[in-house]
Amino acid sequence: MPTAETVQRFIARVEENAHTEAIAEFYTDGATMQENQSPPRRGRDTLVAHESKVMARAKSLTSECVRPVFINGDHVAIRWIFNFVWADGSTTRMEEMAWQRWEGERIAEETFFYDPAQRTPVPAKA
Repeated sequence: MPTAETVQRFIARVEENAHTEAIAEFYTDGATMQENQSPPRRGRDTLVAHESKVMARAKSLTSECVRPVFINGDHVAIRWIFNFVWADGSTTRMEEMAWQRWEGERIAEETFFYDPAQRTPVPAKA
């Protein structure tokens, strides 16, 4: 079960846009991430590599935790809002719920729930 302080440190890293670092620091070696009902990605190294590819496509990103955060034993629920500006100037605003299962002070499983229509970038204004 994570402490509230550990969860807040994790949130702070994500809000600093240190997404890949947060995965390296707060996920178990065998952690999984799943988006909606897609097959999960497995293994911390795989998760870091995937996140690195996403971050490389972004010109800028703001990450915001919408509080409160819910902690119940080994489970944590966090509402996030991410605003991406992509290299071509298009934008994406993603609002999602993250459902996490922690093992001690590390995340072992995470599922993101969001409307997939949000993934379509809005073209840059001419």
